[in-house]
Amino acid sequence: KIMTDTIGETTLRMERLIAAPPERVFDFWTNPGLLATWWGPDTFDVPEYALDVRPGGAWRTTMRSPDGGLHTVSGVYRSIEPPRLLVFTWGWDDEQGRRGDETVVTVAFEAAPGGTRLTLTQEGFASRPQCENHQQGWSSSFLCLTRALS
Repeated sequence: KIMTDTIGETTLRMERLIAAPPERVFDFWTNPGLLATWWGPDTFDVPEYALDVRPGGAWRTTMRSPDGGLHTVSGVYRSIEPPRLLVFTWGWDDEQGRRGDETVVTVAFEAAPGGTRLTLTQEGFASRPQCENHQQGWSSSFLCLTRALS
């Protein structure tokens, strides 16, 4: 269920109500096998992933689009407070494997009537169009997460 989305010049904030307890939703963000079941926009799959879920640990996922295109994103975990908070950096690799601009993603998991209030904030975008693109991607991913949890 969509609650609110706020798109700024450099910051994206999204809030969703997920029909599962915070511990279970948090697990789907931090358990590699579970993350691979929903990560990425609808119709994408995740053929490669590695998560070292600890402060300072690196993570990397490769998403495959329906046309076979590969999209790799990676970062480092900054803060992990099960089952309440996850903070990590985010940067896309280009075709040559170089990492692009880095943003910071903060995901809060709060018990709420009906499940978990998930609040995602992604900060440090270079432009509003990048915020908008990520809003579309996360919206689709959240639908996949809801499906995976049901």
